[in-house]
Amino acid sequence: MVITSAQNPRIKNLLLLQEKSKARREQGLFVVEGQRELEHCLEGGFQVKTVFVCPEILSSTEGALLPSAKNKADASGSSTPSVFEIPPEIYRKVAYRDSTEGIIAEVEYKARSLNDLQIPENPLVVVLESVEKPGNLGAVLRSADAAGADAVLIGDPLTDLYNPNLIRASIGAVFTVPVVAAPSAEIIPWLQARGIQILTAQLQDSSLYYDVDMRRGTALVMGTESTGLTEAWRKAASAHIRIPMLGRLDSLNVSVSAAILLFEAVRQRQ
Repeated sequence: MVITSAQNPRIKNLLLLQEKSKARREQGLFVVEGQRELEHCLEGGFQVKTVFVCPEILSSTEGALLPSAKNKADASGSSTPSVFEIPPEIYRKVAYRDSTEGIIAEVEYKARSLNDLQIPENPLVVVLESVEKPGNLGAVLRSADAAGADAVLIGDPLTDLYNPNLIRASIGAVFTVPVVAAPSAEIIPWLQARGIQILTAQLQDSSLYYDVDMRRGTALVMGTESTGLTEAWRKAASAHIRIPMLGRLDSLNVSVSAAILLFEAVRQRQ
């Protein structure tokens, strides 16, 4: 089916899902844009409900995920997604990025909880408390994927995991790394019950990060740059760690800090 008007109800709803977290929650849908991101989404077992393609753009890029989406739906026994063609002028209106591959999809929410996580012995986990900026969360997820982290936990979240900016910033890593959002009051006992040491990144009363053993089950816990971690995390910590700051500033962007700490854990475990 071809949609030729930007006033089409489906186009209006697509824009609504991109812009409003309330609409995403109420409809149980979120938006994934781009071939690479959609491929990771499909591999993560998410169900695609609707696909919007711009043939003029899609034909000029390598590969096409439309057959993949249909095949995966058939293999899982789920319904085949509805497909709508849209012209370039409408695609440019609904696309979040200036240059993407001509494909946007509406995808069904998938419930995630702490009890759903299956973690190995001596896991490497990242915990972010109340980090609000989707770009920061997305960048941390990319680092977590690169370091082979076993999970990323969002404590007391201030943004939803299906924010288009987060998906875009993570380049689909939100689908490749197990991610769960939950209250910090639930995450702390969950980690403790599994014998996972809690290492909080903070300046006060802390050791240099490379002097702390991360070879056992470890949760690297970071807060916001403005307020840091709450007292609950500081008290629950097995140890406090810091990255040495040799300049005049006293903190790094949380995504940079996460990458440094993650790859120190990787180094120690090799």
